[in-house]
Amino acid sequence: MFNNTLSKSLALLAAGLVFMLALPAHADAVSDRVAVLQHGWANSYYQVPAAQKEASFETLAASAAALSTEFPARAEPKVWEAIILSSAAKFQGGLGALDKIKRAKTLLESAEKIDATVLDGSVYTSLGSLYAKSPGWPLAFGDKKRAAEYLKKALVANPDGIDPNFFYGELLIDQGKKAEGVTYLNKALAAPARPGREDADAGRRIEIREALAKLKS
Repeated sequence: MFNNTLSKSLALLAAGLVFMLALPAHADAVSDRVAVLQHGWANSYYQVPAAQKEASFETLAASAAALSTEFPARAEPKVWEAIILSSAAKFQGGLGALDKIKRAKTLLESAEKIDATVLDGSVYTSLGSLYAKSPGWPLAFGDKKRAAEYLKKALVANPDGIDPNFFYGELLIDQGKKAEGVTYLNKALAAPARPGREDADAGRRIEIREALAKLKS
């Protein structure tokens, strides 16, 4: 009896250990595939020729949607599907673009409910950017005040990050607060490098330098 009980206990313990060991692999699988989306976005946004950007983002959006569907309880795929859709909308234009930004907003709100702090506050950065750049009512939901609220939350989560500082600087300049906006753009330019995101950082720094040069001219 004792041996049987001990055997069952050891079997349960072993099963539990196998389950626990499987969790990091599952998490890494999602992270690895999110990294593929990140590099795909950087390539489509910064490297692909203008005439091919729309098609490139459509392909990437399909991959992102598949990952979101496969892992509905994870926030990261939703965030990146939203980022890809909003970028696709930028290069597409027209009524189809409005559908994409509305879908992106829904995805980000879903991701916020799962984990608002995921990816260094990218939920707030992306929502802030969407509210800042989207058309206002009745076409869409654009709202500079809401944009500022989200971007300030993003800066609390990631005060030295290149993206929240860049988008907040852009918003301030758009609101006529040039000096304050330039301060945030310069902070974005000096942001620490993100391991694994070198391609995105390089492209973003070019954008920042172009924005600063335009302001000087």
